[in-house]
Amino acid sequence: MKFFRPVSSYVWTFPLKKTVTDRSQLVVLISKDINAGILPAGSWLKQIDLEERYGSSRLDVRRALDQLVVKRMVEHLPNRGYYVHTPDLAQVSDAREIRVALECAAVNQMVVSDADLEQLDALAERFNTLVQEGTLLERYNANLDFHRTLYELCSNQLLIEFIEDMRSRPPSSPGGTWRTHVRAEQSSREHFQMVDALRNNDRERLKQLIAAHIRQIPLEQ
Repeated sequence: MKFFRPVSSYVWTFPLKKTVTDRSQLVVLISKDINAGILPAGSWLKQIDLEERYGSSRLDVRRALDQLVVKRMVEHLPNRGYYVHTPDLAQVSDAREIRVALECAAVNQMVVSDADLEQLDALAERFNTLVQEGTLLERYNANLDFHRTLYELCSNQLLIEFIEDMRSRPPSSPGGTWRTHVRAEQSSREHFQMVDALRNNDRERLKQLIAAHIRQIPLEQ
């Protein structure tokens, strides 16, 4: 059996600006750092570093990590510590295809107003600005805001919840996909193209763009 060795560590240059005492909020914040790629797959999670970043107690950090183990975002090696789960390629592919099916299904049930289009334009512009000058976490949050606003146009609340759940899972979350600046710029262009397709009521074009966006395959113009 091949033994997986977690990589050495991760790098961040600043703690968060507030103390986190709510354990459920701590789980969300660590999850965001994992999904954004700030805590890369395979990296050891040193509890003392997490205490400093989130301003939390050792007990709260440990309990949060245990919850993330249950969610398969983190792995625990007894007497060694915790590290970020590394999904295999099959998991990544399967998760992306589930996202394609769910998010394309949502397109058929979207109800769109001019105000919605203006908001999506503004969010696409914000992400584009952060591609050039923002941090990885700022970029991740801006991308999340854009896509959440897009699929919340769907009138099927249960479908929205399924999409939200899949987008929060590391194999399919977008943060770790921006390995290069070129890829991040491509994502930004695709955001604007999605808004244009929605504005033109071209639902099939929007589905094609969403599928290509998730699979990271540039769509021919």
